[in-house]
Amino acid sequence: MKNIGSYPNVRMRRNRKTDWSRRLVQENSLSANDLIWPIFLTEGKNVKESIRSMPGVYRYSLDKIETLIERAIKKNIPMVALFPNTPISKKNAKGSEALNRNNLVCKALKLIKRNYNEIGLMCDVALDPYTDHGHDGIVKKKSVDNDETIKVLIKQSLIQAEMGCDVIAPSDMMDGRIGEIRKALDKNHFKNVQILSYAVKYASNFYGPFRDAVGSKRSLIGNKKDYQMDFNNSKEALREVALDISEGADFVMVKPGMPYLDIIKSVKENFKIPVFAYQVSGEYSLIKNAINNKIIKEEAIIESLISFKRAGASAIVTYFADSIANRLK
Repeated sequence: MKNIGSYPNVRMRRNRKTDWSRRLVQENSLSANDLIWPIFLTEGKNVKESIRSMPGVYRYSLDKIETLIERAIKKNIPMVALFPNTPISKKNAKGSEALNRNNLVCKALKLIKRNYNEIGLMCDVALDPYTDHGHDGIVKKKSVDNDETIKVLIKQSLIQAEMGCDVIAPSDMMDGRIGEIRKALDKNHFKNVQILSYAVKYASNFYGPFRDAVGSKRSLIGNKKDYQMDFNNSKEALREVALDISEGADFVMVKPGMPYLDIIKSVKENFKIPVFAYQVSGEYSLIKNAINNKIIKEEAIIESLISFKRAGASAIVTYFADSIANRLK
């Protein structure tokens, strides 16, 4: 950076002296428009079930979903993401429940779309909430079969679109799935359904509480390193994003979030496409537990979310969305 002055003529603290001055020169801001609220669904009636590893986050039965949607709309949260906690009895090796038109996600979509059109609905496309082995696809010879999995993901995407999903969000990390899903959606008259690709999803240690929430942690056999990205790599992320954009992605996701701010920034600088960040369950739980134990102040939530905006994120999937939206202007 070119030297543009020196002390004492230049005093950087002058612009920081008052609140009004700090607001005038603020480079980044956060509003409810930047937030996507993940909601966990479970079977039963009148259920609000706490998730031990995610304090302040709950699984909700479908009879409570309309109240949550009304709350999100009132707080100006533009989109919610739906994730199911599938009973063990409905899981199998093929993840067949993902294609059940009466599964939790499909029921929620129909229920919400019956009365609410002013909020976006995002649906995860992957098989891990539905498989008894906890992987995102069809396992053959101890490995997830890429092409066989895509066939199922296409069917899952079409069913979700039919039920009213606005944003299909493949999180599986199969090669080529974005292009195949886009072609299938267009062919079946869902050309306006958007695709949010989890283009950059690392094989991370920060996913544990989420797997508790959807009930896949105990069932997971092995790990996901042969399809999710190696956290040592960054240039590979740009190749993944470039491929998914070429195949028809409307937005791309970087997941996890805070440990990968450099990736968000790099993707934003290299591609003129909306980049979303996922502040994943492990990030949430670390911050929330530190606040609950008075190790850090609650203001750390906003600080963490602003870091995504500073890196270039257009929107943030965060479990803090519901609790902080009212505090944002």
